[in-house]
Amino acid sequence: MSHPRYKRIVLKLSGEVLSGDKSVILPDIVNKLTDEIIEIHNYGIDIGIVIGGGNIVRGEEAVKKLGIERTQADYMGMLATAINSLAIQSALEEKGVFTRVMTAIPMANVAESYIRRRAIRHLEKGRVVIFSCGTGNPYFSTDTAAALRAIEINADIMMKGTKVDGVFDGDPVKNENAVLLRKVSYLQFIRNGYRVLDTTAVSLCMENNLPIAVFNLYEKDNMKNIIMGKEIGTIIDSGGNDE
Repeated sequence: MSHPRYKRIVLKLSGEVLSGDKSVILPDIVNKLTDEIIEIHNYGIDIGIVIGGGNIVRGEEAVKKLGIERTQADYMGMLATAINSLAIQSALEEKGVFTRVMTAIPMANVAESYIRRRAIRHLEKGRVVIFSCGTGNPYFSTDTAAALRAIEINADIMMKGTKVDGVFDGDPVKNENAVLLRKVSYLQFIRNGYRVLDTTAVSLCMENNLPIAVFNLYEKDNMKNIIMGKEIGTIIDSGGNDE
């Protein structure tokens, strides 16, 4: 990987990627994921990570199933992201990579509070920075948090790792004839109501001209190949077809 297209990335992961089909954190999945992150990091790529907490608790589900007030439920979800972030941090540091977890909700005994200039300095020193607790505000998804952090740290791209190959013109789980779209414009994504990414995050990226890559996290080398500029998954940017 001698000529990467992107020097600084923010990788967005859902909490569910750590658990497979279980509401836990599975070591085998964490180890595989961190191995791929380390491979990219070893090429000098600055890496920020935002991970959700859906494998532990999802705000919307806590409202529906437990009757918890929405704001309270969202804060529960933010705290769940801190647990996942510490798991990723531990796995990376066991393998010799220096990291920092930075939180949008202060918890000094666990991690640093998020400060933009400090986050950039950590990246410049070669540390992987894991951003937890979303934006620190209810009603905002971790997708939106990833877009915000990517813009704040001057990332070249936001990368959304999912269980599917990218953005399709239909639901690939329900429709086997759904077509994978290699290029989608921000407006096309929003107008068509594609569900793989939060539209607030896409709008924020559109306003700041930050490209988004949506790809299958479970396919080996996908992250590396995207950074090399290969056609993997879907790129959402100002191009594409707005029709």
